[in-house]
Amino acid sequence: MPTPDSAALRAHTAIRAAILDGTHRPGEMLSENELAQALGMSRTPVRSALTRLQDEGWITIYPKRGALVRALSDREIAELADARLILEAMGVQRASAEVRRALADRLEPQLDAQRRALLARDLDGFVTLTIAFHRSFVEAAGNAVLAEIADRLTDRQRLLLSAHRETLFERVEETVAEHRSLIERLRADDPAGFAAALRGHLMDTHGPELGPV
Repeated sequence: MPTPDSAALRAHTAIRAAILDGTHRPGEMLSENELAQALGMSRTPVRSALTRLQDEGWITIYPKRGALVRALSDREIAELADARLILEAMGVQRASAEVRRALADRLEPQLDAQRRALLARDLDGFVTLTIAFHRSFVEAAGNAVLAEIADRLTDRQRLLLSAHRETLFERVEETVAEHRSLIERLRADDPAGFAAALRGHLMDTHGPELGPV
């Protein structure tokens, strides 16, 4: 028989995943009763899971009304873009010319898979591909600490992409072209050009103007 703790963990995992993949969209009010019914469990573990999700910043609980799925604020989005720009540009800058060229060769074949996922409106598939694509720039430095910090941003990146799914589906060729430009800068051994192209790409993806970095 599942323990209360294991049920609460299962509820937390399921609800959090549904928030990150866009099943529960920002601004949606979640019902404790409906969640419990959908998950096949009592309200107690669901209530515990929602409390934890609020502590993590994914929802805001309103007593007797439900739990509101939070959207990232403009400030949070801009800060996420700044952090990603620093990490990815630094990763490429610290890599050797040989590593940069090898990375370009490895990433270029992935562009077709990204295009196919977007054209098929396969959000989960594209998000998985693009997160791995961008993480490769951080990994290029061979710095485990940079990679660890990048991993901490993944959930917010996934949430942002899920929230802007329609824009992604409308910008298929633009997104793929921007990714191709990043690869070209790698192959040209041009870290400064890569950083400039990445800044433009993140501005298109995240929206707000990036702050100074």
